[in-house]
Amino acid sequence: MPEFTELLRGYHRFRADGYPEQKERYDQLVAEGQHPKLMIIGCSDSRVDPAQIFDVDPGEIFVVRNVAALVPPFETTPGQHGVSAAVEFAVNFLEVRQIVVMGHGMCGGCKAALSRDLHGSAPGEGGFIANWVNLLDDARDEVVAKHGCEGETAERAMEMAAVGVSLENLRSFPNVRAREEEGSLKLRGGFFSIAEGVLYVLDEETGQFQPAK
Repeated sequence: MPEFTELLRGYHRFRADGYPEQKERYDQLVAEGQHPKLMIIGCSDSRVDPAQIFDVDPGEIFVVRNVAALVPPFETTPGQHGVSAAVEFAVNFLEVRQIVVMGHGMCGGCKAALSRDLHGSAPGEGGFIANWVNLLDDARDEVVAKHGCEGETAERAMEMAAVGVSLENLRSFPNVRAREEEGSLKLRGGFFSIAEGVLYVLDEETGQFQPAK
């Protein structure tokens, strides 16, 4: 299939140009291991790659991406807790100093949460997604009460509200809460508008997103 062939072409460009330019950096990462000070929890959407948006070098950010950049609340029930494992690793072992939850415009996961189109779907046919974005149910009710469930205003409100949900859920992790309280960890919210190419940052005092300065 041609898609993988295109990936290999990109790899060969990387080997010819990108890797030699970063050879010293990679050698350092091999010798010393990774020590990123910042974790980014972003969406799997192909249009919002954190490394591209923030123009960072290898080893600078520890990234977790999933549908709608969601963090589930802390829980110890049986199951495979991928995001929780990543948060635990970043905070306890990498000792990151900041965690950024970055939502984005035109988010399919948030739109699904807003419309609830996938409710009742079987796993593998939309059910996994529906169960995942159910994390936004309470926030969704607030958005619908103010803006309805259709249109750009409602969708953007849902996308930004999702960032707040993930930040709140991060604080349900005992290790995250303890380090935030002692001042060794900072939580931040961000929102990338694909249409504008602009990053918005959540202002803690006003609770509003403002263009990054």
